Amino acid sequence: MKTGTLDIKKVKKVAFILKAIGNPLRIAIIDVLRVNEELAVSEISRQLEAEQSLVSHNLLNMKLKGILDSRREGKNIFYRLKLKEVLKVIECMENCDMEDL
Repeated sequence: MKTGTLDIKKVKKVAFILKAIGNPLRIAIIDVLRVNEELAVSEISRQLEAEQSLVSHNLLNMKLKGILDSRREGKNIFYRLKLKEVLKVIECMENCDMEDL
């Protein structure tokens, strides 16, 4: 099924991703995880210069939505990207000419 020229399945997937990451901190987290395959919460917080509790909250939210995956090693929780399509959305954003907005 299509809406105009867009594939409805693709539209729904992109809308889901945008809703799940539609926050500057979440986009920054994804960018950090794009460069580093897997990081502990403390390292993500350090790199973003953000409070660990706030970072943890956003990481958990994206994990529950299937954007991220995690593993525990002792007291540390390591996060990595699970839904790789999110990188395509970020790439589109990077390539978008925003000067006219």
